[in-house]
Amino acid sequence: MVQLQQGQVIQSTGSWYHVRLNADGRVVKCRIKGKFRLQQLNTTNPVAVGDYVQCQPEDKNDTWLIVELLPRRNYIIRNSPHSRRQRHIIAANIDRLLIIVTFSQPRTSTGFIDRLLVNAEMYQIPTTLVFNKQDLYTDDDTTMYEIAKAVYSDNGYGICLVSATTGYGIETLQNLLKEGISLVSGHSGVGKSSLINKLCPEKTAIPTAEISEYSGKGQHTTTVATMHPLPSGGAIIDTPGIKEFALGDLQSDEIGHFFPEIRALLPQCKFNDCTHRNEPQCAVRQAVAEHYIAEWRYHNYLNLLQDIESQNYWEL
Repeated sequence: MVQLQQGQVIQSTGSWYHVRLNADGRVVKCRIKGKFRLQQLNTTNPVAVGDYVQCQPEDKNDTWLIVELLPRRNYIIRNSPHSRRQRHIIAANIDRLLIIVTFSQPRTSTGFIDRLLVNAEMYQIPTTLVFNKQDLYTDDDTTMYEIAKAVYSDNGYGICLVSATTGYGIETLQNLLKEGISLVSGHSGVGKSSLINKLCPEKTAIPTAEISEYSGKGQHTTTVATMHPLPSGGAIIDTPGIKEFALGDLQSDEIGHFFPEIRALLPQCKFNDCTHRNEPQCAVRQAVAEHYIAEWRYHNYLNLLQDIESQNYWEL
């Protein structure tokens, strides 16, 4: 009888998976055995990078079979690039989320940031906003950075200002990532792969691309999700850029619980089921009026609420 071995998925191409075995650290190439199903999640990928699995060698090949998916402690999920009605798990069992943000070439909207933050809040995943391309900042960009830094840091999120081109802030980022598994996420073109090349230049050769002159948006350079070990410790997961982002099975009455500044005021609203739209004696709207809550964060909350109620996900 073939003995099962446990390992962690470190790369996924959609049909083949690279798994690092716990027993000896070997990396083996695996496929999924038979009609492998992921129960209770309507996703396009049954196995994601970061998943722990049970696997066994095939009889006649050097390849292995994944026969069981072990329970996940968390995951980050997005819309499938092929269907707005299906979802795709970006990565599982992560210790930290890094959202790479740029103010131009391309612009990262606060709506996109807040969707990712809500997903991370659902699983209590610590999140750091990494503001890249510091070397290109205009005076307006610097002002926008200071505003975003104040709002997000006040709500408990980490902030890191870096430049993958000049190396500014890279040492600070390295110190942050020394332990655990960190997922890097953001639009195409924000510099995810360039940052990873700075963090582990000796072990990684990730291709990068220029911003499209026609669209002003990033071009995909990462085509598969991959976990890279970092020389200073820990590991980082690089993923293809995201255009659309889903919120899983989140219900409309749960949204406020995942905005820290709104969550803190929920007990002060007159109604327990307050949506913070137009109900009387709403502590949240009062806080917006008094500039305790940033108006743009409140508008992002309302947009998310409307999206969930209509079950339509917007392209950001």
